[in-house]
Amino acid sequence: MAKERNLRLLEYDISDNRYRELKYFCRQYKEKQKRLQAVTELSSPQLGARRGGLPSDRTGNVGVKKAQLTSEIQMIEQAALETDGEYYPFLLKNVTEGIPYEYLDMPFSRAGFYAARRKFFSILDKKR
Repeated sequence: MAKERNLRLLEYDISDNRYRELKYFCRQYKEKQKRLQAVTELSSPQLGARRGGLPSDRTGNVGVKKAQLTSEIQMIEQAALETDGEYYPFLLKNVTEGIPYEYLDMPFSRAGFYAARRKFFSILDKKR
């Protein structure tokens, strides 16, 4: 596969470094889904002490982690939906898995797809 180029998003006031941050945030999408599925273990508060002598609250920690992962997953999905509701699955595959336009087999022009992709990162930047 050819080396992936960075998008130029200066028209959206997104620097190259910010673009890379958003890009790799999206690339963690599958990992976030797997971690969310794995974080299902709930238990009562632990009796052992943590820093500061406070009891450990495993249930609370699990709940916070689940909420954070859910929020991040929904943020990516919502940005794709807002960008283009009809073609959002193709856009999601591209930004989360790095699958190039040529392999997506979508009924959308290349120029139109990359314009939608730039818009996606603009929306995600505002959400994040």
